[in-house]
Amino acid sequence: MDHQPKFFENLSGTGKAIGVLTSGGDAQGMNAAVRAVVRMGIYVKAKVYFVYEGYQGMVDGGDNIVEVSWESVSSILQVGGTVIGSARCKSFRTREGRLQAAYNLVQRGITNLCVIGGDGSLTGANLFREEWSGLLEELAQKGKIDQEAVKKYAYLNIVGMVGSIDNDFCGTDMTIGTDSALHRIIEVVDAIMTTAQSHQRTFVLEVMGRHCGYLALVSALACGADWVFIPEYPPEEGWEDSMCVKLSENRARKKRLNIIIVAEGAIDCHNKPITSEKVKDLVVQRLGFDTRVTILGHVQRGGTPSAFDRILASRMGVEAVLALLEGTPDTPACVVSLSGNQAVRLPLMECVQMTQEVQKAMDEGRFVEAVRLRGRSFENNLNTYKLLSHKKPDAELPKTNFNVAVLNVGAPAAGMNAAVRAAVRVGITEGHKMFAVIDGFEGFSRGKIKEISWGDVGGWTGQGGSILGTKRTLPAKYLEKIADQMRTNNINALMVIGGFEAYLGLLELSAAREKYDEFCVPMVMVPATVSNNVPGSDFSIGADTALNTITDTCDRIKQSASGTKRRVFIIETMGGYCGYLANMGALAAGADAAYIFEEQFDIRELQANVEHLTEKMKTSIQRGLVLRNENCNENYTTDFIYQLYSEEGKGVFDCRKNVLGHMQQGGAPSPFDRNFGTKISAKAMQWISKKLKETYRKGAGKVFANTDDSVCLLGMRRRNLVFQPVAELKNETDFVHRIPMEQWWLKLRPLMKILAKYKTSYDVSDSGQLEHVAMHSPKEAETGAI
Repeated sequence: MDHQPKFFENLSGTGKAIGVLTSGGDAQGMNAAVRAVVRMGIYVKAKVYFVYEGYQGMVDGGDNIVEVSWESVSSILQVGGTVIGSARCKSFRTREGRLQAAYNLVQRGITNLCVIGGDGSLTGANLFREEWSGLLEELAQKGKIDQEAVKKYAYLNIVGMVGSIDNDFCGTDMTIGTDSALHRIIEVVDAIMTTAQSHQRTFVLEVMGRHCGYLALVSALACGADWVFIPEYPPEEGWEDSMCVKLSENRARKKRLNIIIVAEGAIDCHNKPITSEKVKDLVVQRLGFDTRVTILGHVQRGGTPSAFDRILASRMGVEAVLALLEGTPDTPACVVSLSGNQAVRLPLMECVQMTQEVQKAMDEGRFVEAVRLRGRSFENNLNTYKLLSHKKPDAELPKTNFNVAVLNVGAPAAGMNAAVRAAVRVGITEGHKMFAVIDGFEGFSRGKIKEISWGDVGGWTGQGGSILGTKRTLPAKYLEKIADQMRTNNINALMVIGGFEAYLGLLELSAAREKYDEFCVPMVMVPATVSNNVPGSDFSIGADTALNTITDTCDRIKQSASGTKRRVFIIETMGGYCGYLANMGALAAGADAAYIFEEQFDIRELQANVEHLTEKMKTSIQRGLVLRNENCNENYTTDFIYQLYSEEGKGVFDCRKNVLGHMQQGGAPSPFDRNFGTKISAKAMQWISKKLKETYRKGAGKVFANTDDSVCLLGMRRRNLVFQPVAELKNETDFVHRIPMEQWWLKLRPLMKILAKYKTSYDVSDSGQLEHVAMHSPKEAETGAI
């Protein structure tokens, strides 16, 4: 791939018509995808049509296929389901039905289709594309269209986006709707946990997923469930006994509740269904525990889409239009998807075939193969769940005689506790003694350190804030005292979970190695901060929760503004100098502008934004939303911008301002933060074990690590989790403003502007390459996908 930036200005949609439809089961975020396709289509001067009621509307034609404008998709970003309707369609499965559909499209000159749905809908679209020229010939023979139309509309371009809450489509990390469905499940589990605790009850929760256990597996990981049943990984023979032993052991350890999660398609190793009722009866008969069943059902499909789903769907929608514009008669139908945080295009049929392979493997009892085909993210989830949910008896655990300390540093971030829990449990499984440090480096210097056991961290995943306590204090002024504590407690490795201060802290500790041998031990940092400003990682624990808080608040504020009419809200977000929350919040909430430090702006830009809003007030959308990062400019403060807008907008719109403040640091962690925290922390702990083995000196009987690669930060980079020496990250850091010098999300900035109707240039060098669905080797699963 050449690294000359390629801009989509060269791509014009003039003369092209794009049809957009949603098909199959609905999923939250479909509307965000529809909105992005419509606005990007109109932006590149193509005509865009809604096809109502999925394929049924395409077959029926008439009012079901209508041209739409920019405003047609206003205010749908925050709505769940699909506003253009979805239906299962029998007639499209017949050639007659497809012939009629082709006729209806040709009448309107539509030869580009964007299909948002599951694998069935996408397979149908591909068949339609393959038959297209034959269908047109047949229409010409019947005298319905002329030969010129056959030539003019000779080929059909198809791009798919996968909308499915089950995340059951191979080739994509996350399908549209999955994250929102997890939000619904976790909200229910958190609520059930409080009542179960009061009564010492066992709850059996049934979640959706007839053929795919993703929702069950990830929600079990996110709430620390005692047992999970999924179709891809049936329990071994005699599971009834082992499950009951596990449940009674947990009760004996003073755990007042048990949660068992069952996917609706769960089976045993003889392919016989395992139902939630069956599990309940088993627990009642064998253990006599008070047990209840809760079936979540369609709750999981409902509600408003999460911030992640809105951003995912918006990125995919824009990518889909680019793919359609670049399509030629030879391009195969493709799906746009996400790998890591990278948008990719994959051949549709390769993905469908691989998805069907999984089902085939399950039907034939090849379950190990089925898990591998699901992809490395699924495999990782399963391995992490197995690692953290079952404590081996002490006699079976290895004994390493190493002591590992875990601490939180910086401001609280939702998901920190999930990370601590994973670290403690993986450490114990690896045979280490785990120590918890209270109140960061300051607490460390005062000797606030205690051994922490497997049971101590039970129920931590869903807790917000930091249970261990956290402080922003850096270690430099306490070096001697911390070294004393390391020596007294014989600490052989450190795991620091925190934000920019944690990164600075590790730099200070590694610089102090010359003076203090105690710091010559493996140290690893896991990034956790709402600001997402740590170098070396695209994401940090806590940012997703904060983003959802901002998005929810913006939704409410937009509602208030729509009611009052002609009102613009200025909203200030956190983030220090890092514009991640403001920029991504603006994308997820459908804001008109976001002011950030990374993209300098002047009075002319503020003026242009006011004029833009003045124009907007003349349309049917009479409200505005502007986000401002707290430190984006020392002179253009939130008050200044509010006063400027109020003065300039006089007679056209009025203004209100809102500072979100510390609510962005609180709240229960989102499913993404719980899982990201759990997986990244488990991986960091395994790295510590490896380093301890490598750096243990038998002769001296102690650990001695003084190389740069023994102080690392574990971060998510594009598609992989990577360990990077903190010393090497120095060159990538702007220490004055506490941000990385290069930030991936700045590439998404034009996306927000396009969707808010600004002219801008968008670098599309990263997209446009059609990749193949990679069959990963088992080795690759270890190296690092999330």
